[in-house]
Amino acid sequence: MDRSATPSAVGIPAQSSGRALGRIEPDPGPPDDRPATRRRRPRLRWVALGVVVLVVLGVLAFRQFAGGGPAPITRADVDRAVQQGVQRAQTQQRNTPPDAVTAYRKILPSLVTVTTEPAAGGTTGELGAGVVANDQGAVLTALHVVADGDQAGRRIRVRFSDGTVATARVASKQPATDIAVLTVDTLPQVVVPAVMGGGAQVGDAVFPVGNPLGLEGTLTAGVVSATGRTVRTDTGGTLANLIQFDAAVNPGNSGGPLLDRNGQVIGVVTGLANPSAQKYFVGIGFAVPIATAGGAAGLPPR
Repeated sequence: MDRSATPSAVGIPAQSSGRALGRIEPDPGPPDDRPATRRRRPRLRWVALGVVVLVVLGVLAFRQFAGGGPAPITRADVDRAVQQGVQRAQTQQRNTPPDAVTAYRKILPSLVTVTTEPAAGGTTGELGAGVVANDQGAVLTALHVVADGDQAGRRIRVRFSDGTVATARVASKQPATDIAVLTVDTLPQVVVPAVMGGGAQVGDAVFPVGNPLGLEGTLTAGVVSATGRTVRTDTGGTLANLIQFDAAVNPGNSGGPLLDRNGQVIGVVTGLANPSAQKYFVGIGFAVPIATAGGAAGLPPR
């Protein structure tokens, strides 16, 4: 309808207006047949064209709404869509790294090795792990790894992930939770604090990282077996509200982080079950929840 109306409005009035302005006569008299015929033909052509356009639009609309819509979905269409969805999911799964890989990559820049040198004339020291807790380079670890570090002739050393070695001292400690915070005399060029996570639930995947038996940067995998555990220590004390997990830990894991699947620290490894004076892993490990351990480093409550 718009196409037929536009030429009529633009063409016909312009011609009529031209005649009225260009040829003013006092008495034009009755028009003869030929001019009248010439005036009617253009109008009839435009009307006819408008009718044709309307008919065509009507036919197209009828086909669209009455019989020209999309074809009905067939079983083959459904099967094809399902197959494409399965293929996309498989591709995404292949391109997504496993949780253990993600967790290890996330914590590695923040992981440190903690050692306590033996006293003069001694032959043994302590080996453990820790994590960088803040952007000042404070290190969160287990207290029993560095408990003898304040004694004369013994030094605590920290090695960062980039190889920087520093002398450390105990800045604060919480004997009731076996947690210590270390400050160091030399920082690496880039300090990367660990990301602290939330709470743990039974069945959650967990990944302790440390230096078991001197094998630095070792990751193992397991699940949270229980929460709120209370255990007795070798010194006769007790540690309460611990996370119990079944991932392998051994001497050298103490002080290292317990990670969730996103690489966030949810606990600090403190020990392992020792039912028969066995110092090596027998299937049960324990960690101090980060909500408890983080308070020693001045971290906000989790």
